[in-house]
Amino acid sequence: MNKILIVEDEANMLRGLKDNLEFEGYIVDTAEEGNTGLEKLLQNKYDLILLDVMLPNISGFDICKTARKEGITTPIIMLTAKGEEIDKVLGLELGADDYITKPFSLRELLARIKAILRRTKSSGNGLINENINIQIGKLTVNFKNYEAFIDEKPVKMSHKEFEILHYLYQNANKTIDRDELMSNVWDINYDITTRTVDNFILKLRQKIENDPNQPKIIHTVHGVGYKFIF
Repeated sequence: MNKILIVEDEANMLRGLKDNLEFEGYIVDTAEEGNTGLEKLLQNKYDLILLDVMLPNISGFDICKTARKEGITTPIIMLTAKGEEIDKVLGLELGADDYITKPFSLRELLARIKAILRRTKSSGNGLINENINIQIGKLTVNFKNYEAFIDEKPVKMSHKEFEILHYLYQNANKTIDRDELMSNVWDINYDITTRTVDNFILKLRQKIENDPNQPKIIHTVHGVGYKFIF
């Protein structure tokens, strides 16, 4: 049974989300402010996190950033009352897997939760089935265990970085356009620019390539997207 952490300071929304998710069969844990949410996130194991952006003491952005720095790859859906593109981009670049803007419909939120959990489950049951260490440039990666190393030293990578790299690896030597990468890795249509994809590619190149400025593995196909040479 999937366990979800909700970090939300609006009491009515927190109660409503908890009741509805429990009705859907999820185990639900809650936190009403940022420090408590971060503490629970770091000390417990969850299958998914619903994380409000505007929280007392510490923002959802900072919680997400800290979690990813600590190597926690649990999928995160950001809950935000803001609709500006910069907020969406920032959340995704910090390692969030999805976002939903308040007010939102419960049906849409449940659909997004199910989509992410389904993808995560598929990754654990065969989609990411390379239970071996694979050398990709400087990086040694185990997609099954979400582990990465350079010269046997652990490298911190976000859940989304693993998914992007895995999708490129599965489609090696094919040209992948940015829209395809977005739709297959994020599983929804985002109303943001392709800069988010480009920034994730830049981060991966810094981990993989001997010279990120002259990439030999993740090539840019100008005007289209990327090609993973392996």
